[in-house]
Amino acid sequence: MRRAASFSFPAGVTTSIATTTAATVAARYCSAAASASAAPSTPPSQGSPRQTLIRNMRPRELMRELDNFIIGQTDAKKAVAVALRNRWRRHQVDPEIREEIAPKNILMIGPTGVGKTEIARRLAKLVDAPFVKVEATKFTEVGFHGRDVESIIEDLYKASLSQTKNNIMRQHEEAARQKAEDRILKALAGVSDGFREHLRSGALDDIEVMVELQEKKEKPRSAAGGEGLFISLDVSGTLGGQRPQTVKKVLKIKDALPAVLQEEIEKMVETEDVSAEALRACEEDGIVVIDEIDKIVTAAGGYKGHQASAEGVQQDLLPLVEGTTVSTKFNVQIKTDKILFICSGAFHSVKPSDMLAELQGRLPIRVELKPLTTEDFHRIITEPKYNLIKQHIAMMETEGVKLVFTDDALWEIASIAAHINSTVQNIGARRLITITEKVVEEVSFDGPDRKGETFVIDAAYVKKAVEGMVKKVDIKKFIL
Repeated sequence: MRRAASFSFPAGVTTSIATTTAATVAARYCSAAASASAAPSTPPSQGSPRQTLIRNMRPRELMRELDNFIIGQTDAKKAVAVALRNRWRRHQVDPEIREEIAPKNILMIGPTGVGKTEIARRLAKLVDAPFVKVEATKFTEVGFHGRDVESIIEDLYKASLSQTKNNIMRQHEEAARQKAEDRILKALAGVSDGFREHLRSGALDDIEVMVELQEKKEKPRSAAGGEGLFISLDVSGTLGGQRPQTVKKVLKIKDALPAVLQEEIEKMVETEDVSAEALRACEEDGIVVIDEIDKIVTAAGGYKGHQASAEGVQQDLLPLVEGTTVSTKFNVQIKTDKILFICSGAFHSVKPSDMLAELQGRLPIRVELKPLTTEDFHRIITEPKYNLIKQHIAMMETEGVKLVFTDDALWEIASIAAHINSTVQNIGARRLITITEKVVEEVSFDGPDRKGETFVIDAAYVKKAVEGMVKKVDIKKFIL
């Protein structure tokens, strides 16, 4: 208590309890400290761990990562792994030859539901580089209403800006946290490092302080919420040397600390050249995945109506994939010759050879994904880390119901999926979602009323659950 009696308000420091005597404030501090005396000191958060650096992963390591989520399709995963490793290799060679090395773009061909999109989706989570995935059908030929393909590069640059800013934030987080704690402790009647441990342990969370924060202004939106045609410029700091406006807020420490920390991090980010680093990362390490590219391809001699514009989209893609300079609304020019393009499509009604010859030549690595078999379907619902079956089991555990699938039930689900795909439209692994949802429909509906029970699903139960679905499929074979 001797320490508590020595607290006083230093000049210039404002607190939310300015009308309270210093002795009362000190008593509150000591009470909070006493409540935390038995609690172990918690070190400051170090932030979420950084994602695996793809450039440091060997092709086999990347293959193993993808194997956790994607069954089969070894050729496609190998091509992607080699392409990404080559990005790392290019950075290791002499600068003189580095400029001559261009990425080898990839075309993935295969029926729907075999893993083309999933490879791209998992790649986005692994890669430590600017990454964007787009649908080819979203774009129109220049001069037509809609987005043109150059907006792909703008999206990639936006992704690069966000990633670069986040990387810089992680680098400065510890220093920013120290400054944020200093500001909170100063507002806390001028106490110093003696209470830093209590601040970190959460003992002071419910004490209110008055903090001064920069006022955040909402950025103007473009009309109809579409793609912006105008660039918003922040000139608040250029007119007469104006400083950002601040507001004083009374907040509990548990709310004030994150707000002050974010402000301190942003101050440090402002001292870095984010735009230049984002531009370098976009040009040197950027990856673009263009899905459904077969939807802008028409069979030779079959152009008609709106499809004439589809060929125009291919022609607009040519310079991007080959290498050009794109002017963006961010007032930066981006070179695309070192960006890696991965295109994919089912090519049900057209062939890859129906693409423009020039575009085919710009996608030199061609990988064919194989249709899925019964064995593949069984592996899909058993091997991946968070497969469909594990998801359903986890969902029912929230209701207190133990869901058990026998091995013969899993094989029956796989067999039915393969049968339906071979009879009607083949939608690949997506068929498993339809079947498993039908299988667990009854237990999912009755789950809240069956708490504490164990529900076993075997092959006979699966057959009964999807009986109506299979009958409809068999009848369709005889309908003209």
